[in-house]
Amino acid sequence: MGFEIKRFQGDVDEELICPICSGVLEDPLQAPACEHAFCRACITEWISRQPTCPVDRQAVTSSQLRPVPRILRNLLSRLCTKCDNSPHGCNAVLKLDSLASHLVECEYNPKRPMPCEAGCGLVIPKDELAEHNCVRELRALIATHQGKLNDYEQELAEQRLVINEHKRELVLLKEFMRAMRLSNPTMRALADQMEREEVVRWANSLTRARVTRWGGMISTPDDVLQMMIKRSLSESGCPPHIIDDLMENCHERRWPPGLSSLETRQNNRRLYEKYVCKRVPGKQAVLVLHCDNTHVDEHMMVEPGLVMIFAHGIE
Repeated sequence: MGFEIKRFQGDVDEELICPICSGVLEDPLQAPACEHAFCRACITEWISRQPTCPVDRQAVTSSQLRPVPRILRNLLSRLCTKCDNSPHGCNAVLKLDSLASHLVECEYNPKRPMPCEAGCGLVIPKDELAEHNCVRELRALIATHQGKLNDYEQELAEQRLVINEHKRELVLLKEFMRAMRLSNPTMRALADQMEREEVVRWANSLTRARVTRWGGMISTPDDVLQMMIKRSLSESGCPPHIIDDLMENCHERRWPPGLSSLETRQNNRRLYEKYVCKRVPGKQAVLVLHCDNTHVDEHMMVEPGLVMIFAHGIE
């Protein structure tokens, strides 16, 4: 719908009047052939009912409409009009092209956003300030957010069910591939590749760690300590097919030749700096995985990796 003519100062040229609503053109478009101009909202609604020009009935569709010439836009922008908020006390008279920016800042705008000064911190329309109740509004806001939270929790629970089902299917697939690998070389190669990729993904999810005191290493951890480390590995997503081997490798009896005794460890301490270590979540322990340490000498590494437990000195 166009602007009311009576709000403008002086006479308004007929070329600037919308033939449909009889108001001054607002966001105008014109027909391609006859070049009659209309408000965008007016002509869009008209064509939705009958695809013809309202003036001369020539056929026209929405896709054929085009912007009016610049000269017509310039004539419209120079028209002087009252502010929309003149009934509320605004006496400003401004050019039409300045109206939109003025309305945003107009102090007489009854819908101008205003911060509540009573302490709730909400921003509300100016004309609603008098009836604003902080407690009521905050309760409504809390209820809205609680409803959204409940929806998110429901969606999260559903996604967890889907993920668990996918995990179960993946476990079954792995078990099937392990059973097939004994008789099918191709399946064996594919299963081995999948297991290697699974280890790499898990390794990439762990946090890099730095050992500051290698002398604090516990080379013969007891069963209780080993169980604690194994639980942390399992909770971190350690692939099941390597977790038992990793735990076997937390004791010096399964360590490589370069770490097999206190004497060799002391002689090779300078080589420790080559290790890429990953933190065992929540524990004073690190993982030295083979996939992260292919650059390390063979006498300092074993498959699938080492678990090193410390009394202190992990960052």
